[in-house]
Amino acid sequence: MPEHIRCLIVEDEPLAAEVLADYIGEVPHLELVSICEDAIYASSFLKQNAIDLLFLDIHLPKLKGLDFLKMLSHPPQVILTTAYHQYALEAFEYDVLDYLLKPIEFERFLQAVHKVKMEKTEGGYSNSEVSAEEEFRFFRVNKKNVKVLLKDIVYVESLKEYVRICTEDRSIVTKFQIGELQTTLAIPNLLRIHRSYLVAKNKISAYSATEVEIQGKTIPIGRTYREEVHSILSEFLETGK
Repeated sequence: MPEHIRCLIVEDEPLAAEVLADYIGEVPHLELVSICEDAIYASSFLKQNAIDLLFLDIHLPKLKGLDFLKMLSHPPQVILTTAYHQYALEAFEYDVLDYLLKPIEFERFLQAVHKVKMEKTEGGYSNSEVSAEEEFRFFRVNKKNVKVLLKDIVYVESLKEYVRICTEDRSIVTKFQIGELQTTLAIPNLLRIHRSYLVAKNKISAYSATEVEIQGKTIPIGRTYREEVHSILSEFLETGK
């Protein structure tokens, strides 16, 4: 994986641009290359600079964000920003990564940038170059961004608006709802067995009709999850997938 994802902000509101710039600065693998106040300037900038991720406001002077996006023959990955929710359906027709409503919360920003696919393009990068052993995410913990290797996750426990992510040697608490985290990470090895728990299938040491044992901890299987969990675990034992 490259050290940095090169970011461009296209935003005419100085405060909104400053918020995004601050957020980018908080994430170690993001690099802010420039801020453009309108799409015309951004178009010229993109012709001369390699950009991996574009934060694009929909309501821009001179040329609107979606019209600008239509003009790009080989656009970078795009996260749209706007104060208006009514453009969401149209926006996703352009294969954007995410759609952030202002004012943007940092946790929501992190969810969006975790979706960056890092595919190999001209001037871009590819997540396929990263083995499953090396893939990681950063999580916000007490004003720091903490790196966690995805292969090390043993289980995730819901703490209402927060989750506890437990690995083999530590645990961290970060602001995420468990369903959002499951969607954001999209790790096939992580299995939802209870409304409050995700577990790593390959780290389960034993299971019964009502619970699993993992790293010395017993975790209940929720009643509504039991049939699906037993089916998935049975297949996993047979195929390893």
